[in-house]
Amino acid sequence: MFSTLVISSLEIGILLFILSISIVCMGLCEWFVFKKHINPIRRVFKNGDLSFEAIENAYSQAHRFPSLSVYRIFGPHLFGLSIPAVLLAAVFIQTELLSLPLYYTLLATAGAVLIAGMHGIIEFFLSSKAVRPLLITLRNKALMLHGADLTSEAKIHISIQQKVLYSAIYIGVFPLLLFTLATQIRFLENPVPLLSEYWSWAIFILIVSVLFAVFGAFLLFKNISEPIEKLQFGMSEVEQGHLSYRNEVYSDEFSKLIAGFNKMIRRLKERDQINSQLLESLYTTLALALDARDQYTAGHSVRVAEYSVLIGREAGLCEASLDTLRKSALLHDIGKIGIRDSILLKEGRLTHEEFEEIKKHPVIGAGILSNVQPGEMMEPLIPGVKYHHERYDGMGYPDGLRGDDIPLFGRIMAVADAYDAMTSDRPYRRGMPAEKALSIIEEGKGTQWDPEFAELFLNVMDCQRESKSG
Repeated sequence: MFSTLVISSLEIGILLFILSISIVCMGLCEWFVFKKHINPIRRVFKNGDLSFEAIENAYSQAHRFPSLSVYRIFGPHLFGLSIPAVLLAAVFIQTELLSLPLYYTLLATAGAVLIAGMHGIIEFFLSSKAVRPLLITLRNKALMLHGADLTSEAKIHISIQQKVLYSAIYIGVFPLLLFTLATQIRFLENPVPLLSEYWSWAIFILIVSVLFAVFGAFLLFKNISEPIEKLQFGMSEVEQGHLSYRNEVYSDEFSKLIAGFNKMIRRLKERDQINSQLLESLYTTLALALDARDQYTAGHSVRVAEYSVLIGREAGLCEASLDTLRKSALLHDIGKIGIRDSILLKEGRLTHEEFEEIKKHPVIGAGILSNVQPGEMMEPLIPGVKYHHERYDGMGYPDGLRGDDIPLFGRIMAVADAYDAMTSDRPYRRGMPAEKALSIIEEGKGTQWDPEFAELFLNVMDCQRESKSG
């Protein structure tokens, strides 16, 4: 201001006085708005309100704080400074204590807007860095006190596109605009020829500068956003369970991100493979441990699982459903853990009371699996375990379900379980020949067993006998 204008010492003093009053007004206005903006955060940290609603509001407000700082720069900061300064300057000009044209106040306002813009950009990035520890603290409070993760749903408060475009454009154009404004004032103070030609040249330069700034900012944004979008797509694939490597190649810091992402995928695949092997071993071990209680039923659960998968594959079930069916069949008799050995291992026919006790094992098995965590992994196995002794005509147990009301896995496993039970030796009888067991299943289609799955099983077993005889 003082290097551009040619003014006296008195006028310098007046301008300093105007500037001081304006700064005080600006500070008061900005402090009033700042207190309003900080209030949700003060409510948690100063007032001690640790309710989830208060923490969530403070977290959201902290995210908005960089944008709010720009609002304060362009609101109370700018107007709190400019309005008092313009009014006081106008008064001193009218009283001729300042020998300046009145329209200089408009030029000064334009300069203030330019400086406020640059100030706002700087304040935005400084505030973004300053609020990070605050956001981490608020997130930890929500986790510890309420068990809620405030970052579970990613919300974009301001996009990278906005930050890059606005910053690049303003930083590119700001020096030119400020220089043009200062030069105009200098020319007015010291008249020079060709002033009109200067402005036509200056406007052309400004337009070209703006276009280059916009185009450069757009290219910069695309260069940054493309790797981010591809990483976001990769993360969404991981969330859906698709572990695929990223093949993008970059020469900048994104190369480290891609390498880290691929390393994470490799570790996830290794972990999933180990977990899958452990689960497979667990299901098989549980089945074998259960069958080991009775030498006559050894291998029963494994065979029932194999027969069930044969039926399911013929029925057109997908691989995921077949895997679930196999696991359910492996554990179909797990409820017998709750049956006394004196009944389960009895060498002879069971009494009515003892058979009623045996009939409880599907419900016991379902109860056991329902208590295994995580529940969502066990839930698909429960229907087969609970209902594999239901009959298609409704005369089975435990609930007397009929027809298609019996869950799919229960209808499939009923056929597999009955066939293996008929062909296996028992203390009180020898296992019957496969042909006889198959004929019984043929006779029981539509009464004891689902006719579709019984027929599919008969077809599969016929094909296997033919292939062996051939």
